[in-house]
Amino acid sequence: MGSAARPGFDTEALRRGIEGDTATTLLSLYADDAELRVVDRNTQPSSPRVLHGRDEISELLDDVYSRDMSHKLERCVVEGDTVAFSESCQYADGVRVLAESMASLRDGKIVEQTMIQAWDE
Repeated sequence: MGSAARPGFDTEALRRGIEGDTATTLLSLYADDAELRVVDRNTQPSSPRVLHGRDEISELLDDVYSRDMSHKLERCVVEGDTVAFSESCQYADGVRVLAESMASLRDGKIVEQTMIQAWDE
């Protein structure tokens, strides 16, 4: 996947993290200084929600994984220092969420991610 000098992104850990029951595995894929921008109906492109560092990202992920919902990694593409992935989620009541992410990598960790998400209303 990658050379010894440049560790590759662990796509299987991404799958386990997204489809798991807690945020722990997913959080391990982020660099300490990572930035996550979230764009959706509530935080539109002109003023996205921006999380700085693993602590803030952890708060978001812990909230998401505390909910009664399932998560599935639909697709993941790694090209050099960039990863793109799609995930689908479903709440117990049937409401569906789709999220598309594009992220920059450094040493196999996510350093900058933009996630665009939409859900049933």
